[in-house]
Amino acid sequence: MTSLWFQSALLSDGWAGDVRITFDGSAIGRIEKGIKPAAADARHGIAVPGLPNLHSHAFQRGMAGLAEVRGPAHDSFWTWRDVMYRFIDRLTPDDVQAIAELAYIEMLESGFTRVGEFHYVHHDIDGRPYADIAELGARIAAASAETGIALTLLPVFYAHSNFGGKPPVPGQRRFLNNPSSFAKLMDASRKAIAPLNGANIGIAPHSLRAATPEELTTIIPLAQGGPIHIHIAEQTKEVDDCIAWSGARPVTWLLDNAGIDAQWCLVHATHMTAEETARLARSNAVAGLCPITEANLGDGIFPMPDYLAAGGRFGIGSDSNVLISAAEELRIMEYAQRLALRGRNVLAAEPGHSTGRALFDGALAGGYQALGVPVFGLKEGAPADLVSLDADSPGLAGKKADTILDSWVFAGADSVDCVWRGGARLVAGGRHEKREQITRRYKEVLARIVK
Repeated sequence: MTSLWFQSALLSDGWAGDVRITFDGSAIGRIEKGIKPAAADARHGIAVPGLPNLHSHAFQRGMAGLAEVRGPAHDSFWTWRDVMYRFIDRLTPDDVQAIAELAYIEMLESGFTRVGEFHYVHHDIDGRPYADIAELGARIAAASAETGIALTLLPVFYAHSNFGGKPPVPGQRRFLNNPSSFAKLMDASRKAIAPLNGANIGIAPHSLRAATPEELTTIIPLAQGGPIHIHIAEQTKEVDDCIAWSGARPVTWLLDNAGIDAQWCLVHATHMTAEETARLARSNAVAGLCPITEANLGDGIFPMPDYLAAGGRFGIGSDSNVLISAAEELRIMEYAQRLALRGRNVLAAEPGHSTGRALFDGALAGGYQALGVPVFGLKEGAPADLVSLDADSPGLAGKKADTILDSWVFAGADSVDCVWRGGARLVAGGRHEKREQITRRYKEVLARIVK
């Protein structure tokens, strides 16, 4: 058994000092509080639970920085998407795996221990399925195995270019399935993740643009009780197009027609009315928020204060992986509200409460719900997924209890020291154990495909 001793730890029942955490295989077997370190204990500063990253498109890590040149017309999500389509036209299965491995070690180094991979590139460059229809999903599973991050694989159903079953455009050819081929993809994807420790699977209808109501009804049972994720109301054009198609806004249409509940994660949900915001909160679904990507794409600002006031649940995701940082996702979430409302500590639970703690707790609980993980956190019997923060780092110097989280989120994003996932230490001194070789492979891929 592995025993770790921490100066302080954020346990499931709150902060405690002088804590020994003993692993029993891949789970936490025993937690002791107020105890002196034993000679055999590995000594560390501050323990917090590993965070869930509920929304990632791993391959997009490779295109970070390639869409930051202003075009001749108004730049938006839609012009960024054109760059993305050109980028995926170059990727082989080996490339997809190498880029995902780099993204996953960066996630671990920033404090994420599980990723929800919203995986929509399924086919060969010409759009034909591979001999194994889940070839690229298997490469995502291989990247999870190589890096050690826990995986919730979310194969994406994508069939159309816009509402009402509009034909797909050429740039979408690698994404496409019909309900029958998607069922085969799901079966093959389950086999691909079967060897992984702690992996699970859900489904992801890409959006109401990409799946008709009839297709949505057909594929939802394929989740088999697992998570269901969908992009929704990310852009105002999407809202306008949905109204033109159905007479309803996208979040309203989904709530009225899809039986939204705690199994669902609505990714972005940026553009909602006050009524939609309250209804989403009452549904017990999770809002999957990606503040860095939403800022990078110019999406807009989620109505977080009203959503939280109505009891809404949320989690965070790195989405396009333009920059991977758990602390910065939380920081930008709060800062966007400060800029919009011209106030401070907007998302703290109530007067006198810590903003960093509110953000961390919300992202922890909502993220694990969205990824289909019912047991989490630093408690006996939970997966041994934890992060140590360096108590000697300048950003955390002299900090106690919730002020640690406030300082990590707002002043010390480089404070991660070690990361354990499933009881295995994967990061030490802030660096993943396989960073050198994974970075080398990634650089070789980018040198070839970035022209």
